Amino acid sequence: MAEEPETDYSLNNPDTLTKYKTAAQISHKVLQAVVGWCVDGATILSVCQKGDQLLEEETGKVYKGKKISKGIGHPTTVSPTSFVTPYTPLSTDADEAAVTLKLGDVIKIQLGAQIDGFGAIVCDTIVITKDDNQKPTEEESNLILATYWANELLLRLLLPPGLLATGTDAEKQKAAAEKPVTQSRISSLLQRVAASYGCSIVESTTSWLFERNEIEGKKKIVLAPGEGVKGEGVPEVGEVWGVEVGVSAGTGKVKTLENRPTLHRRTTTTYALKRPTARQILSEIKQKFGTFPFSLRQLEDERAAKMGVVECVRGNVLRQYEVVGDKDGEPVARLFSTIGKYAESERTAITKNGLTRLAAPPVPDLSKYKTEKKITDEEILKILERPLSKAGGSKNKNKKKKKKSAAKKAAAEEEEESSDEE
Repeated sequence: MAEEPETDYSLNNPDTLTKYKTAAQISHKVLQAVVGWCVDGATILSVCQKGDQLLEEETGKVYKGKKISKGIGHPTTVSPTSFVTPYTPLSTDADEAAVTLKLGDVIKIQLGAQIDGFGAIVCDTIVITKDDNQKPTEEESNLILATYWANELLLRLLLPPGLLATGTDAEKQKAAAEKPVTQSRISSLLQRVAASYGCSIVESTTSWLFERNEIEGKKKIVLAPGEGVKGEGVPEVGEVWGVEVGVSAGTGKVKTLENRPTLHRRTTTTYALKRPTARQILSEIKQKFGTFPFSLRQLEDERAAKMGVVECVRGNVLRQYEVVGDKDGEPVARLFSTIGKYAESERTAITKNGLTRLAAPPVPDLSKYKTEKKITDEEILKILERPLSKAGGSKNKNKKKKKKSAAKKAAAEEEEESSDEE
């Protein structure tokens, strides 16, 4: 009897891309709802709980009757101003459960859905205001703009050399023969963007290769690596990555906070657990979350989970995500996008189209962020002009001719404002 062919889970399989996009649509919808719930006086716990409930509801509406896993790919987390990593408190920790959002808080919201093991995770940063008419302070503007442009630069630096090259065949071959940008070079360029706004890249901010049922693959890119930390590998066509940018209004150095680590993820390590509570929660974790991140508050018995998780972490059966914050308590902003680089086939021709944002935070209204600072580095401005993907059709070409690069346009507007003030 002939063996069944192995399923192709790469982006070459249209079904894989569809599942990523379906998960991304859900993540975007829930993110929008969670942003609306983040108001002055709301508890972080209640926002996280409602976010997870909506993720479960929305994933339950798709692929009905299909024998595939689906649900939360990353629990809803709401990280306060100086927190760097995703944060989600427990109802059984009274002090942390009572923490509320306050006006002026710089909040990082991260969450994600997964369909058949394909996770679409997204993170956005917002500032808690009285209403939409409240103008951001200059410090807030610098932080948001630095994070936005650092993210845009990073995405362009992740494109494989020559992927979107134009010109003669010889020019395209020359571009394709160039070496990928090194990780130290990427860090250096992003630091220059952050410095333009008086900010710094957060230490050891990491982007990971995504695979089916795996959000921390064999490759990773580490920005501003700390001592003993380094990245491995470069992005290639056909891969999906979770791309993260963290920016601090301070030095970017971090420290582990005293808050209870509540975010965990199952590893592939096997270990003979001795305690019944540990074995019980591990069984529940396997059934509910697979190898995706989860919060202890999502388990049936939160108090038992806090005890049982100790042995699981000690035996490396679970990875524990420590709560990390800015070393000096400075505000931090963070963005996270799930991106893909895939080749789209048209009969016998294969066209490499560049980078696609599968799940990404919404583009902020840059015009409302007023500051005297701006990017003046010509090398960086030139990189920001590069497209992320090939334009398709004459309409896109016409738009490209009429449109200035976003970076130069923003710089021009800032100059006009400065002139008006004078």
